[in-house]
Amino acid sequence: MIARKNVGRASPFLLVLLAFGFFLATYNLLILVIHKTSETSGSDAGELDDPIIRRPDAVRESGDLKFHVALTATDAPYSKWQCRVMYYWYKKMKDTPGSDMGGFTRVLHSGKPDNLMDEIPTFVVDPLPEGLDRGYIVLNRPWAFVQWLEKATIEEEYILMAEPDHVFVNPLPNLAHGDNPAAFPFFYIKPTENEKVVRKYYPEEKGPVTNIDPIGNSPVIIKKSMLEKIAPTWMNVSLRMKDDPETDKAFGWVLEMYGYAVASALHGVRHILRKDFMLQPPWDTEIGKKFIIHYTYGCDYNMKVKLFLVTGCGIWYPLIAYEVPNTYFFFFFRLKEYSAN
Repeated sequence: MIARKNVGRASPFLLVLLAFGFFLATYNLLILVIHKTSETSGSDAGELDDPIIRRPDAVRESGDLKFHVALTATDAPYSKWQCRVMYYWYKKMKDTPGSDMGGFTRVLHSGKPDNLMDEIPTFVVDPLPEGLDRGYIVLNRPWAFVQWLEKATIEEEYILMAEPDHVFVNPLPNLAHGDNPAAFPFFYIKPTENEKVVRKYYPEEKGPVTNIDPIGNSPVIIKKSMLEKIAPTWMNVSLRMKDDPETDKAFGWVLEMYGYAVASALHGVRHILRKDFMLQPPWDTEIGKKFIIHYTYGCDYNMKVKLFLVTGCGIWYPLIAYEVPNTYFFFFFRLKEYSAN
């Protein structure tokens, strides 16, 4: 009976040992909590930083966000006029609050200087060999970027690929996030609907056609180091596309845009698609918080304020405020201010 009673009793030494172990565990846990609290006391949300997955705002807080504005151009009179308008509004917007614009370069692919060299920062590059573009002058664009990236000194880490028919309407921040470039999605770039043609340049082993973003090369904000890798591929793919009658017929005047989209996908690059990057009258009727006007579509009206897009020009007619989209008025006054200055 005495032995049976002693079986259920713990020795005093064991109780002391357990109490001491519990004390050490509690003490270490308390020290850890105090240490972590002091590390994160300056954080607005009080959350711990993830060393692998970084938040977009954490990406934007690191490094220089300035981007270099670059557009390719010819020495034709209309192209010169467009570049002067574009450069005027770049200067107006560059230093306004919210802008991340850095330097500016007109990449002139005529092979020789023109009369705007002293007015607009310009870098002269060679055009494609005669006949290689087959009358499709836009093929000079990727070749111009290849030369510029190889030979020019570009201080900014990011590049905005723009075009002469762009007008800045709001201060443009850097919309890219680290290695994720930003681009405008075009409704008429449809890789999935053209899979048969696209597969000639983007083989099945590369992945689904949905890996190809519905974009062109402009507007795009991208790291310079990434564009240096993509640009030669963009040039070669575009030339191959122009060489192929089926592709040339399918893509037409947007062939070089498909060239950039496919080249980016071949390098495994996906873009952040920003519809607010750009607006295109007459489809977009309000400026809002968008950043660029792309005046590529016709703005002609007849006496009944009927819009002509493809069929021909209307009669020159004073715009009527309640009939015509506000974007046209905004663009008109942008041109008026440029002309006055």
